[in-house]
Amino acid sequence: MSKQRSPLREAPEPLEANDVATVTVGTIVWFALFVVQLPFYGWYSDHGHTWFIWTCAAGGGLGLVGLWYTRARRDAIARARAAGEDRTTQGA
Repeated sequence: MSKQRSPLREAPEPLEANDVATVTVGTIVWFALFVVQLPFYGWYSDHGHTWFIWTCAAGGGLGLVGLWYTRARRDAIARARAAGEDRTTQGA
């Protein structure tokens, strides 16, 4: 390894993604796993693995919280952009 340091570069801009869609898909997957495992509750209970089912339910519930958060964040970003555009058009 070289003892010479390479010059530091600026950090790249963050990528824009559809966070609401990503969280929605994840939430649907957690709830689907919960529903698929429900018929096997007896087997899971007999073997001490009911936490698998409740983990999926918790993932789905937390996904709903995440969905609320990402939608509120998306709307706040859109409002901030609109307010910034209004200020630039009023100043011109």
